Amino acid sequence: MEVGTVLPEQIFFINRAMLTSYADASGDQNPIHQNEEFARSVGLPNVIAHGMLTMALVGKYISDFAGGAANVLEFGARFTKPVNIPAGENVDLTVSATVSEIVDGKISLTVSATSAGVKVLGMAKAVVRK
Repeated sequence: MEVGTVLPEQIFFINRAMLTSYADASGDQNPIHQNEEFARSVGLPNVIAHGMLTMALVGKYISDFAGGAANVLEFGARFTKPVNIPAGENVDLTVSATVSEIVDGKISLTVSATSAGVKVLGMAKAVVRK
């Protein structure tokens, strides 16, 4: 492992059933995540995935690379675009990362998260134990 190493990408698929399950588990029943008519009425192009679901899937990618959540020291990002989830479709969340620094037993990662080719997280970074 060295600076510049690109980690293998992973594709997660998100659909409306996953949004319902996540809403039930998290308690976030905001209708923008489940009701297409409501989502469109507030200016969204479609039902959108919960931002924290997107972060959780990216976090899983990072913790899998790190060998477990206990080895993830830092993880943060900004939401740049929503993940649109049309009815009856499995929508990709494609995640990859590049090693940006290795210092004192810690690996810093610059993380990429896209859906349908659109960047959905900005300034996504993580630090994990080596």
